[in-house]
Amino acid sequence: MRTLKKIVFTGLFALIACAGVAQAQELYKDEKAPMHERIMDLLSRLTVEEKISLLRATSPGIPRLDIPKYYHGNEALHGVVRPGRFTVFPQAIGLAATWNPELQLQVATVISDEARARWNELEQGREQKKQFSDLLTFWSPTVNMARDPRWGRTPETYGEDPYLSGVMGTAFVKGLQGDDDRYLKIVSTPKHFAANNKETNRKDSDSRVSERALREIYLKQFEIIVKEADPWCIMSSYNIVNGHRTSENRELLEDILRGEWNYQGMVTTDWWTSGEHYKEVKAGNDIKMACGFPESLLRAKEAGVLTREEMEICAKRILGLILKID
Repeated sequence: MRTLKKIVFTGLFALIACAGVAQAQELYKDEKAPMHERIMDLLSRLTVEEKISLLRATSPGIPRLDIPKYYHGNEALHGVVRPGRFTVFPQAIGLAATWNPELQLQVATVISDEARARWNELEQGREQKKQFSDLLTFWSPTVNMARDPRWGRTPETYGEDPYLSGVMGTAFVKGLQGDDDRYLKIVSTPKHFAANNKETNRKDSDSRVSERALREIYLKQFEIIVKEADPWCIMSSYNIVNGHRTSENRELLEDILRGEWNYQGMVTTDWWTSGEHYKEVKAGNDIKMACGFPESLLRAKEAGVLTREEMEICAKRILGLILKID
């Protein structure tokens, strides 16, 4: 009998130990674990190729680790665009004309309610098949300065005042992302960073601007939003600023955005920017829309112009977003 008890006890102890090891081995799945530890655990399990696969808007997912596909991007400037039917609110310029950030917060909250509801309706996104119809990450709001009425995207903005744009943008981001300390309701993406104010030759135009004008007019609204609302994504712009392409501009993306403003989220490019993917990664752009160039990143790593550490920094921020939104 003693022998039998000893065998049973040993077996139970082994099972408990194995369960503990299994749990430790899959720390990234433990929702009670600190977020940073979950991210680092998951990052450590990825191959170089899998890390690279994350650095684009159409991430295919990693089935062996139960990471689903993640298609970054949809529009919700004044209501969810797709897929399905949603409430349509006044254009952003009309919402700005209310001078009412509390109303703006309510509008954005309805938008995020409808987005999450549709996502749940589609089996937590599993039945969402179309690209760029994602219901968790939205390329909104647009907070560029409307300084010329001939600009066709003026209705998307909150007007020509940086402070008003910052206040209304802050309310919009808060309404979209929710108020949970640990998880995001959906992801807001203020755009286009920075000094982007025209569509003509928009991928190669050079915005020549003084340091003072850049800080007081073209960056101020972003600074307010980052510090007050903590968005988890920022979209860099197509254009060039003072001779440097914004998507490859480390001074903008790292020194100012992350260094001075302590931004913790990720950065995505606009659609098919003219910048080179590996240079954008080195500058702090985590995602290249739409599908990126994974093969070029692998070649850049093999050539020694892009390091594993630089790619991992971007992959870590993307994993952080995925774990915070799921």
